[in-house]
Amino acid sequence: MSAVELWQRYQDWLYYHAELGIYVDISRIGFTPDFVSQIEPKFAKAFADMKDLEAGAIANPDEQRMVGHYWLRSPEIAPTAELREDITKTLDRIEDFTKQIHEGGIHPPSAPKFTDILSIGIGGSALGPQFVAQCFARADVPLKISFIDNADPDGIDLVLDLLGDRLSTTLVLVISKSGGTPEAANGMKEVEFAFGAAGLNFAKQAIAITGVGSALEKYAIANGWLNTFPMYDWIGGRTSELSAVGLLPAALQGIDIRQMLKGASLMDAATRVEDIRKNPAALLAMSWYFAGNGKGEKDMVILPYKDRLLLFSRYLQQLVMESLGKEKDLDGNTVYQGIAVYGNKGSTDQHAYVQQLREGVPNFFATFIEVLQDADKPHPEMEEGVVTGDYLLGFLQGTRSALYENGRDSITVTIPIVSELTVGALIALYERAVSFYASLVNINAYHQPGVEAGKKAGAKILALQKQLVDVLKASPISLSLEEVATKINAPADVEFLYAIARHLHANSKLLLEGDLAKPASLKLMLVA
Repeated sequence: MSAVELWQRYQDWLYYHAELGIYVDISRIGFTPDFVSQIEPKFAKAFADMKDLEAGAIANPDEQRMVGHYWLRSPEIAPTAELREDITKTLDRIEDFTKQIHEGGIHPPSAPKFTDILSIGIGGSALGPQFVAQCFARADVPLKISFIDNADPDGIDLVLDLLGDRLSTTLVLVISKSGGTPEAANGMKEVEFAFGAAGLNFAKQAIAITGVGSALEKYAIANGWLNTFPMYDWIGGRTSELSAVGLLPAALQGIDIRQMLKGASLMDAATRVEDIRKNPAALLAMSWYFAGNGKGEKDMVILPYKDRLLLFSRYLQQLVMESLGKEKDLDGNTVYQGIAVYGNKGSTDQHAYVQQLREGVPNFFATFIEVLQDADKPHPEMEEGVVTGDYLLGFLQGTRSALYENGRDSITVTIPIVSELTVGALIALYERAVSFYASLVNINAYHQPGVEAGKKAGAKILALQKQLVDVLKASPISLSLEEVATKINAPADVEFLYAIARHLHANSKLLLEGDLAKPASLKLMLVA
């Protein structure tokens, strides 16, 4: 395609939202007019599906649940007065509580104000808040935030060690819909233990963000925790950033949550337009469908050219992959759908993997995230008339051009500045694009059976560990792995038992006698 034709294509397909200042450019995705005509009937259904979803239809049939993250930023469209009131009251409670914390009104007058937040959660309960915290990090935040988002004892120790004496002025958020998610539950117990060891009253500094009536809410109320905020069963973790899950930690950090909600609401309105060319989320979903042949045949590489957006690729990784990675479609057919997502940041990626993107396996399409404003402060010229941000633009446009010249498709999303308004809009844009794409390929984007399968498998390992320990406790002699497997009637699980034994041995809880490279030769004995 000639430069003149490319320029015309760019103009024909460029989307611009005047109030948000956001552009979406899909001109470097190689779809044809015929493809657009062919996919329009699928979009007619997608638009109808979205109308039904926002009206309160059961959009998650496997769990018989409504899907309501769009109501969070526009409560007036929620299908019942009760839901509308609940969303509005929760937002007011978040702001009232945040004001009390910032003014020091929670503690007695003689007590120091809170200085830190420790957020305990996993998956969507961590990735959204982490992404937003990175976007708006600054030296003078009212409360600094740390995260425990894994069942890694060493990682937990590091977070607690870095807090040090500030543990006494740290507000702890425990985020879990059910209260039974092992990573969040274990993190809470670890932190509760650390508070006790430091002579601190954990309950006076703890807040639960959880389902109404959940085990965690009951525990928090029974133990006199500082406060509780609701998680709704019609909100999935990966779409929970604009619920209490993300809004409470954001507000505590001094982030303008009303502006985030406004940005999301404005984008929601734009993505309800039933015209592919005038709907930015539809443009993204159509591009993903074309690039991957409707089967996820190419990966999505997210390249934000802004340090503050570093975690956007991780946030989108969960949103896209957990939503779209499905074995079955809505009709029960085996389809193996999904789009793999990964990313770094520009211009770091110039020196990391752009070499492969341009000349290696063409198994991806890229998305550049451009931010027009460089910085709030003035910066020196690197050469006459050129500042550092100009180099960043050059790297982005140069990479986009170099990829296209070698037949590699890309999308460019441009925002004017990293602000609460634009970040809220970005979140809403990709949430709707995922919803549209799911409709195009006829899958349920709102459940996660693979995650549940992983949880069940993990629970099985813990049960095997208990059985192994019980057998060794009862045995006067050391036993082989096969002997343990026989005694617990689990001969098929001997490899799991080896993994458990090796882990216990590394943590000085089990003795292994024999050649570690030959599992069958090992003898197991508990440490006395």
